[in-house]
Amino acid sequence: MIQKPKGTMDLYGDSGRNFIYLQNLINDLCEKYNYEYIKVPMFEASELFHRGVGETTDIVTKETYDFVDRGNRNMTLRPEGTAGVIRSFIENKMYASPNQPVKLYYIGSNFRYERPQSGRLREHTQFGVEVLGTDDEMVDAEIISIAVNLFKIIGLKEVVVKINSLGDTESRENYKEALINHFKPRIDELCDDCILRLEKNPLRVLDCKIDASHELMKTAPKTIDYLNSMSKERFSKVQDYLDALEIEYVVDTNLVRGLDYYSHTVFEIQASIEGFGSQNTICGGGRYNNLVESLGGPSTPGMGFGMGLERLLLALEKEQINLTSEERLDLYIANISSEREEVFAIVESLRLSGFRVETDYLNKNLKGQFKSIERLNPKYFIIIGDDELKSGQVRIKDNDTKEEENIGIYDIIDYLSVR
Repeated sequence: MIQKPKGTMDLYGDSGRNFIYLQNLINDLCEKYNYEYIKVPMFEASELFHRGVGETTDIVTKETYDFVDRGNRNMTLRPEGTAGVIRSFIENKMYASPNQPVKLYYIGSNFRYERPQSGRLREHTQFGVEVLGTDDEMVDAEIISIAVNLFKIIGLKEVVVKINSLGDTESRENYKEALINHFKPRIDELCDDCILRLEKNPLRVLDCKIDASHELMKTAPKTIDYLNSMSKERFSKVQDYLDALEIEYVVDTNLVRGLDYYSHTVFEIQASIEGFGSQNTICGGGRYNNLVESLGGPSTPGMGFGMGLERLLLALEKEQINLTSEERLDLYIANISSEREEVFAIVESLRLSGFRVETDYLNKNLKGQFKSIERLNPKYFIIIGDDELKSGQVRIKDNDTKEEENIGIYDIIDYLSVR
């Protein structure tokens, strides 16, 4: 038997209904914030992710699905959402649009070759938002509020917003130097990845999961202490906007995020859910004011976040939150006519009028169709045979009260519409 690849999942039944419901919630929420939907390719030139995500990130060094296509081009399955959106922003000259800033959201599959574990898959669906064209601190707060409000709508409890600032280029360089001075004398005590990261991107040392509890990590310099006055003022304004929205948050000076392109505000939203495990981050993002320019576009500030929907569904499962109960069938039509196509046309017209209708596809006898009615539990059911088609009359039965009523075949829509 052929099985699904390791690190992937099938969504169906309750989880499938919750997934669709969650997508619809996201669409409605983003429309309220006036974000436009964008879809970018599932694979792109490998260079995009190497330049955009960063050569020193775990995503690029360990986790990307790379392949050479038949045109001998190096391609990569999309490992995250932002780089492709930025490529589209530049290629389609969205920066020249009169409507600025450009506010976008997406929902699509990402692929990372990592060790599968609860809520972390090799293929996962990511919901993300990006705002391009403004450095206003209000946007930082707005983006955080989108995620917070989504979690409120779906009923997730015990969520914590953690924020930090990496500062501007000057602040980051000063902080990098402080980290090098702190770690270098004892770098041999850390893992091989940390040794490499210290040379190429010292901030990534702080993101190490292997040595997270090491004394050097606990005593490392804090980003907040190396912010220049402009960066401090900016971070303070972000907090003022969050306060105005009454969003509770914690300033976590160890928060750096795992991607190279971040500057200024970074944030994570974590869920304290029993059985959810130590990897409890359900949303993360930040500001990337230099990313567009680094990918060949004009200097354009940006801010965004991403969250995995399968991981969010797992959080809902652990919290025993079911977003939608299975909607009940409006009507079952038991088809015992020799003119099955005429009954099928009636079923179709009812569906196109907005009703959930089911019928028999297996040529069951009436007794077999009654078993289907019992199992599916529709609100109403009708039996249509040759006599009913000839007379144009049917008996519709309320499956709860067991009351029956005679109505015309072409009056079924009106009958159901007022109930």
